[in-house]
Amino acid sequence: MTKLPIETRNLFVPSLEEIAQVLSNGMTSNFAEVTVEVVDCPDLSEHPFTLACKGLSGNPKIIEVGGPPYLLPTVDRTKVYDLGEIAKAVGSPSAFIIGAGAGPWPFANTNCEMAANLHIKDGKTKNLTWIGKVNPEDGSNMASQLPSTEMRHALLSNLYFSDGNPGLVVKVHCRQRTGSQDFITSIRTTLQDFYKDKPVGLGGTFLLKEGTAKHHVMPDFSSVPLNTEDELNNWLKFYNFTAPLVSVGTLVTADPGLDLRVQHFHTFSHHGEVGHYHIDTQPDSVEYLGYFSLGQSIYRIDRPVVTHQIGRD
Repeated sequence: MTKLPIETRNLFVPSLEEIAQVLSNGMTSNFAEVTVEVVDCPDLSEHPFTLACKGLSGNPKIIEVGGPPYLLPTVDRTKVYDLGEIAKAVGSPSAFIIGAGAGPWPFANTNCEMAANLHIKDGKTKNLTWIGKVNPEDGSNMASQLPSTEMRHALLSNLYFSDGNPGLVVKVHCRQRTGSQDFITSIRTTLQDFYKDKPVGLGGTFLLKEGTAKHHVMPDFSSVPLNTEDELNNWLKFYNFTAPLVSVGTLVTADPGLDLRVQHFHTFSHHGEVGHYHIDTQPDSVEYLGYFSLGQSIYRIDRPVVTHQIGRD
């Protein structure tokens, strides 16, 4: 991978206790039951989360690579990145990496979704990353885990880097959605309303414990340009995934001039579903359980020179 342009900004880092209080007060506009507290992170390597490390603490960073302009209106197939090289470039050659992105199409032989979940340490990799692709024969969702040696992704990603250590996290537990916002949007807008133009970045994971949720999976690259949101949505394949579902990703409350995707979470499950999270589809019975940590800085890698706002939902 050739050397990529990197831009860095410091994030605003409030206390976890303040974050918890803000979310406790604000998320009640979207959920009937909201409990937010600062806790010792449970062992996220165990079921149901099955992440590559136990915790979210140590050297926390938010990373955005590429972006939707490398996919839309037409794909740039040269945009393939190696997560090991990205880790070195941001000063974290050993790192626990989780997040959402486009999967390695050269490996999958098709465009695909990626739920990154890997730990790089001392030159060895524990890779539990999932990819999801569309079966061209019947349109079904096909899910699989990558081999340990496959550390590439394409086009775009939003990643949370840490040392994977145990530590304090913000636990967010919600039941019964009463508002129009999904779980992540509710967290982001609640914090945005409080912190205004101060950029706060969260990375982590959440479990959809009960219910179903709308997700999309990208089919193979479009043969015609996709110039509008309607054209994009007609190309994407949408599915209703069933709990339990594990999602990983990042959110940022304000863009400090880096052309960011302000929220992006991808889901995997052990019953064969991988894709891009949108919103739960059984709001009366839905239950979420999330664990999040604060990023201290954000790294913008290979920002597109020509940009647009299509495909950032």
